[in-house]
Amino acid sequence: MKHVLIVDDHRELTDAYREILEASRFEVSTAGNGVQALKLVMDRDVDAIFCDLMMPEMAGDIFYVAVQRVKPHLCERFIFVTGYERHPQFAPFLQKIGAVVLYKPITHSRLLGSLNVLLKRFEDEPGPPPAA
Repeated sequence: MKHVLIVDDHRELTDAYREILEASRFEVSTAGNGVQALKLVMDRDVDAIFCDLMMPEMAGDIFYVAVQRVKPHLCERFIFVTGYERHPQFAPFLQKIGAVVLYKPITHSRLLGSLNVLLKRFEDEPGPPPAA
């Protein structure tokens, strides 16, 4: 079973995404901000990360940079979610890393479609590197 992490401070959205993903047979973990999410990825690898950009305590771009330092192999597994297309704070970052971005509101098919495309990319690759 593939494990997906949802990082978003909007509980209603997180619950809706969780419901959709669990109905499609994904294991789902959630975090309300980057600090909580970083603790989760330190304990366990995930197959994909849906990450909001604007969050309290640690925004999505800063969370990405933190993951890049501790588990760089997970950086290719991010799908960023935002309601702010071309936001001046995040646009240069998203362009620099070539991120997959979904703009809210996100449909059920777009959520699953983007996740399946991302996961397909890694099907033939070996698992994550062993823990140090």
